Amino acid sequence: MQTFGIFFKIFVASFILLLLAGCGSKKISIPYNGSTPNYGTMHNSAQVQRATMRPYQINGKWYYPTTVTLGESYDGVASWYGPKFHGKKTSNGETYNMYAHTAAHKTLPMNTIVRVTSKENGKSTIVRINDRGPFIAGRIIDLSKAAANDISMTGLARVRVEVIGFNGAISNSLPLNQETLAQSEYKVTTTQKTMQLSQFLVQIGAFRRKEGAQTYQKSYTNIQGYQTIIKEYLFEGSPIYRVMLSGFKSEAEARDFIASQKIAGAFIAAE
Repeated sequence: MQTFGIFFKIFVASFILLLLAGCGSKKISIPYNGSTPNYGTMHNSAQVQRATMRPYQINGKWYYPTTVTLGESYDGVASWYGPKFHGKKTSNGETYNMYAHTAAHKTLPMNTIVRVTSKENGKSTIVRINDRGPFIAGRIIDLSKAAANDISMTGLARVRVEVIGFNGAISNSLPLNQETLAQSEYKVTTTQKTMQLSQFLVQIGAFRRKEGAQTYQKSYTNIQGYQTIIKEYLFEGSPIYRVMLSGFKSEAEARDFIASQKIAGAFIAAE
């Protein structure tokens, strides 16, 4: 009996330890409950817009925020991000709230409103761009947890992204599904039709002497309708005069020009 009592005590102790271990290792998740806690106001100042529309580099690749027009659409793969980033800062200085309808995009202006439609089930959601990403090849948008739930997305999904507004508002000039609008957090009003916060330039030469820059400028005056300008900068403590072409509406247009003209040393600049 004494031996049985010892084994019984060991069994009980082991069972308790297993229970404790199970409790300690249990995965804790934050269920989606449809609520939208207040995580601060939308950042939409001119200063924030300028800062977030500058070209930036991730993993050795340059991204150029560009001109965008109402009704533009893009097809690709969507992903989503949730608890791991909940409460952290987004690229425009807001606090990420996985219960709000927001998203990350690599180049669209901050506070652009887009409709995201799953090409797998036809469900749609409306989100506001307030972050940069996703920086994985083939993916075009990173949705909040709430937006991913709207289109029944659990991992990745093939989607169409359509631009439907700017500055945190949905344009009233586009036909939109009333059911999708009813679920949106964003107001419907008159908005601008295009947004261009970056100016794309192509540098075609750089000179220490201003006279040399001016001579070079004349040889490329009005090439394909683009304006040739000279910008003065400081380089290693001395002035340098950069000859540049302006008037490009997007990074793609500037790249096409460089490829077609084959000007030695030409490269894109944006400001």
